[in-house]
Amino acid sequence: MRSILDSSMSSGFNRSSRGKSKFILGALALGAVPLIVSTFAASVTVGTGSLEFGQGSQQATACDSTVFVAMGEEWHASPTTADPSNGFFRVRAVTISNLDLTSCAGKKLRLRLIDGTSKEITTGPSAESKVLQISLPAQAPTSNVSDPVVLGLSYLTGIGAPISTTLLATVSLSVSGTAIYDGTTLSATNADATFYIDPTAATVNIDGQTVRRTTVETVNNPKA
Repeated sequence: MRSILDSSMSSGFNRSSRGKSKFILGALALGAVPLIVSTFAASVTVGTGSLEFGQGSQQATACDSTVFVAMGEEWHASPTTADPSNGFFRVRAVTISNLDLTSCAGKKLRLRLIDGTSKEITTGPSAESKVLQISLPAQAPTSNVSDPVVLGLSYLTGIGAPISTTLLATVSLSVSGTAIYDGTTLSATNADATFYIDPTAATVNIDGQTVRRTTVETVNNPKA
Protein backbone atom coordinates (compact mmCIF):
# COMPACT_ATOMS: atom_id res chain seq x y z
CA MET A 1 0.00 0.00 0.00
CA ARG A 2 1.29 3.48 -0.79
CA SER A 3 0.70 6.89 0.74
CA ILE A 4 -2.51 7.38 2.74
CA LEU A 5 -3.18 10.88 4.07
CA ASP A 6 -6.33 12.47 5.35
CA SER A 7 -7.58 15.15 7.71
CA SER A 8 -10.79 16.16 9.38
CA MET A 9 -13.59 17.71 7.41
CA SER A 10 -15.46 20.57 8.94
CA SER A 11 -18.38 19.12 10.88
CA GLY A 12 -21.98 19.31 9.76
CA PHE A 13 -21.13 20.52 6.29
CA ASN A 14 -24.52 19.89 4.73
CA ARG A 15 -26.86 21.05 7.44
CA SER A 16 -29.54 23.43 6.41
CA SER A 17 -28.45 26.11 8.86
CA ARG A 18 -27.16 29.41 7.52
CA GLY A 19 -23.77 28.88 9.12
CA LYS A 20 -23.09 25.84 6.95
CA SER A 21 -24.35 27.21 3.65
CA LYS A 22 -20.87 28.26 2.58
CA PHE A 23 -19.98 24.60 2.04
CA ILE A 24 -22.66 24.11 -0.60
CA LEU A 25 -21.17 24.63 -4.04
CA GLY A 26 -24.30 24.16 -6.08
CA ALA A 27 -27.47 22.20 -6.66
CA LEU A 28 -28.45 19.99 -9.54
CA ALA A 29 -31.84 18.55 -10.41
CA LEU A 30 -32.24 14.79 -10.22
CA GLY A 31 -35.83 14.25 -11.27
CA ALA A 32 -37.76 15.89 -8.46
CA VAL A 33 -34.99 15.30 -5.93
CA PRO A 34 -32.36 18.01 -5.28
CA LEU A 35 -28.73 16.90 -5.54
CA ILE A 36 -26.21 18.98 -3.63
CA VAL A 37 -22.53 18.80 -4.46
CA SER A 38 -20.09 19.78 -1.73
CA THR A 39 -16.40 20.01 -2.52
CA PHE A 40 -13.40 19.53 -0.28
CA ALA A 41 -9.98 20.41 -1.54
CA ALA A 42 -6.39 20.92 -0.55
CA SER A 43 -3.01 21.12 -2.18
CA VAL A 44 -0.78 18.31 -0.96
CA THR A 45 2.94 17.76 -1.35
CA VAL A 46 3.88 14.10 -0.89
CA GLY A 47 7.09 13.05 0.82
CA THR A 48 9.07 15.50 2.93
CA GLY A 49 7.08 18.50 1.74
CA SER A 50 4.48 20.37 3.74
CA LEU A 51 0.71 19.96 3.67
CA GLU A 52 -1.41 22.96 2.73
CA PHE A 53 -4.86 22.56 4.23
CA GLY A 54 -7.82 23.87 2.29
CA GLN A 55 -11.57 23.71 2.81
CA GLY A 56 -12.41 20.24 4.08
CA SER A 57 -10.07 17.26 3.83
CA GLN A 58 -7.09 16.56 1.67
CA GLN A 59 -6.20 13.36 -0.08
CA ALA A 60 -2.79 12.29 -1.31
CA THR A 61 -2.03 9.21 -3.34
CA ALA A 62 1.41 7.90 -4.13
CA CYS A 63 0.81 8.14 -7.87
CA ASP A 64 -0.89 11.55 -7.86
CA SER A 65 0.12 14.31 -5.46
CA THR A 66 -3.08 16.38 -5.67
CA VAL A 67 -6.64 15.10 -5.97
CA PHE A 68 -9.96 16.53 -4.81
CA VAL A 69 -13.18 15.12 -3.44
CA ALA A 70 -16.70 16.22 -4.39
CA MET A 71 -19.59 14.71 -2.44
CA GLY A 72 -23.02 14.57 -4.09
CA GLU A 73 -26.02 14.47 -1.77
CA GLU A 74 -29.78 14.24 -2.20
CA TRP A 75 -32.73 14.56 0.15
CA HIS A 76 -33.81 11.28 1.73
CA ALA A 77 -37.29 11.44 3.22
CA SER A 78 -37.69 9.67 6.56
CA PRO A 79 -41.09 10.80 7.87
CA THR A 80 -42.32 9.95 11.33
CA THR A 81 -45.69 10.30 13.02
CA ALA A 82 -44.39 13.20 15.05
CA ASP A 83 -42.65 14.86 12.08
CA PRO A 84 -43.91 13.96 8.58
CA SER A 85 -41.27 16.26 7.06
CA ASN A 86 -38.38 14.44 8.74
CA GLY A 87 -35.40 13.38 6.61
CA PHE A 88 -31.75 14.07 5.85
CA PHE A 89 -29.33 14.60 2.98
CA ARG A 90 -27.96 11.19 2.08
CA VAL A 91 -24.57 10.67 0.42
CA ARG A 92 -25.45 9.70 -3.13
CA ALA A 93 -22.00 9.82 -4.75
CA VAL A 94 -18.38 10.62 -3.99
CA THR A 95 -16.09 11.81 -6.79
CA ILE A 96 -12.30 11.74 -6.75
CA SER A 97 -11.37 14.51 -9.16
CA ASN A 98 -8.16 15.65 -10.87
CA LEU A 99 -6.97 12.04 -11.01
CA ASP A 100 -3.97 11.32 -13.24
CA LEU A 101 -4.76 7.99 -14.93
CA THR A 102 -1.39 7.93 -16.68
CA SER A 103 0.62 8.00 -13.45
CA CYS A 104 -1.89 5.78 -11.63
CA ALA A 105 -2.36 3.24 -14.42
CA GLY A 106 -2.90 -0.31 -13.19
CA LYS A 107 -3.27 0.59 -9.53
CA LYS A 108 -6.18 -0.02 -7.19
CA LEU A 109 -8.09 3.05 -6.05
CA ARG A 110 -9.83 2.88 -2.66
CA LEU A 111 -12.29 5.20 -0.94
CA ARG A 112 -13.32 5.32 2.74
CA LEU A 113 -15.71 7.56 4.65
CA ILE A 114 -14.95 8.30 8.31
CA ASP A 115 -17.36 9.58 10.95
CA GLY A 116 -16.81 11.99 13.85
CA THR A 117 -15.58 9.24 16.16
CA SER A 118 -12.92 8.13 13.63
CA LYS A 119 -14.89 5.00 12.73
CA GLU A 120 -15.23 3.82 9.14
CA ILE A 121 -18.74 4.23 7.77
CA THR A 122 -20.42 1.22 6.18
CA THR A 123 -20.82 1.79 2.44
CA GLY A 124 -22.31 -1.55 1.40
CA PRO A 125 -25.04 -4.06 2.37
CA SER A 126 -22.99 -5.79 5.06
CA ALA A 127 -21.52 -4.30 8.23
CA GLU A 128 -18.01 -5.24 7.03
CA SER A 129 -18.31 -3.18 3.84
CA LYS A 130 -16.02 -0.28 4.77
CA VAL A 131 -14.05 0.33 1.56
CA LEU A 132 -15.03 0.87 -2.08
CA GLN A 133 -12.36 -0.19 -4.57
CA ILE A 134 -11.81 -0.12 -8.31
CA SER A 135 -8.92 -1.20 -10.52
CA LEU A 136 -7.66 1.62 -12.72
CA PRO A 137 -6.99 0.60 -16.35
CA ALA A 138 -3.44 -0.47 -17.21
CA GLN A 139 -3.57 2.09 -20.01
CA ALA A 140 -5.34 5.40 -19.63
CA PRO A 141 -8.75 5.12 -21.36
CA THR A 142 -9.69 7.37 -24.26
CA SER A 143 -13.40 7.31 -23.43
CA ASN A 144 -15.52 7.18 -20.29
CA VAL A 145 -15.89 3.81 -18.54
CA SER A 146 -18.92 2.95 -16.40
CA ASP A 147 -18.92 -0.86 -16.39
CA PRO A 148 -18.38 -1.99 -12.76
CA VAL A 149 -17.08 -5.36 -13.96
CA VAL A 150 -14.45 -3.77 -16.21
CA LEU A 151 -13.38 -1.49 -13.37
CA GLY A 152 -13.47 -4.32 -10.84
CA LEU A 153 -15.72 -2.46 -8.41
CA SER A 154 -15.86 -4.25 -5.07
CA TYR A 155 -16.29 -3.87 -1.32
CA LEU A 156 -13.46 -4.51 1.12
CA THR A 157 -13.21 -4.77 4.89
CA GLY A 158 -11.34 -2.09 6.79
CA ILE A 159 -8.11 -4.10 6.50
CA GLY A 160 -8.56 -4.59 2.76
CA ALA A 161 -9.99 -8.11 2.62
CA PRO A 162 -12.45 -8.78 -0.25
CA ILE A 163 -16.12 -9.24 0.63
CA SER A 164 -18.48 -11.55 -1.24
CA THR A 165 -21.78 -9.73 -1.08
CA THR A 166 -24.39 -8.11 -3.31
CA LEU A 167 -22.95 -5.11 -5.12
CA LEU A 168 -25.22 -2.12 -4.61
CA ALA A 169 -22.77 0.55 -5.73
CA THR A 170 -21.96 1.66 -9.27
CA VAL A 171 -19.00 3.61 -10.61
CA SER A 172 -17.90 5.79 -13.50
CA LEU A 173 -14.44 6.79 -14.69
CA SER A 174 -14.70 9.92 -16.83
CA VAL A 175 -11.99 11.32 -19.13
CA SER A 176 -14.25 13.52 -21.26
CA GLY A 177 -16.76 16.19 -20.37
CA THR A 178 -16.32 18.51 -17.39
CA ALA A 179 -15.02 17.79 -13.90
CA ILE A 180 -17.58 17.65 -11.11
CA TYR A 181 -15.15 19.39 -8.78
CA ASP A 182 -14.41 22.59 -10.69
CA GLY A 183 -15.82 22.32 -14.20
CA THR A 184 -12.44 21.96 -15.90
CA THR A 185 -12.11 19.83 -19.02
CA LEU A 186 -11.61 16.15 -18.22
CA SER A 187 -8.75 14.16 -19.71
CA ALA A 188 -6.54 11.17 -18.95
CA THR A 189 -4.52 13.35 -16.58
CA ASN A 190 -7.55 15.14 -15.10
CA ALA A 191 -10.13 12.39 -14.67
CA ASP A 192 -13.16 11.94 -12.42
CA ALA A 193 -13.72 8.64 -10.60
CA THR A 194 -17.24 8.67 -9.16
CA PHE A 195 -18.54 6.06 -6.70
CA TYR A 196 -22.35 5.93 -6.47
CA ILE A 197 -23.01 4.49 -3.01
CA ASP A 198 -26.47 2.96 -3.65
CA PRO A 199 -28.36 4.55 -6.56
CA THR A 200 -31.65 2.95 -5.49
CA ALA A 201 -31.41 4.40 -1.97
CA ALA A 202 -33.05 1.18 -0.81
CA THR A 203 -30.32 -0.12 1.50
CA VAL A 204 -27.39 2.24 2.08
CA ASN A 205 -28.40 5.72 3.20
CA ILE A 206 -25.56 7.63 4.83
CA ASP A 207 -26.46 10.91 6.51
CA GLY A 208 -24.05 13.47 5.07
CA GLN A 209 -23.72 15.14 8.46
CA THR A 210 -22.01 12.04 9.85
CA VAL A 211 -19.16 12.16 7.32
CA ARG A 212 -16.26 14.07 8.82
CA ARG A 213 -13.33 12.71 6.84
CA THR A 214 -12.46 10.86 3.65
CA THR A 215 -9.41 8.87 2.66
CA VAL A 216 -8.20 8.09 -0.84
CA GLU A 217 -5.65 5.33 -1.28
CA THR A 218 -3.76 3.76 -4.14
CA VAL A 219 -2.50 0.21 -3.90
CA ASN A 220 0.14 -1.17 -6.22
CA ASN A 221 -1.11 -4.77 -6.45
CA PRO A 222 -2.84 -4.96 -9.84
CA LYS A 223 -3.17 -8.77 -9.74
CA ALA A 224 -4.56 -9.00 -6.21
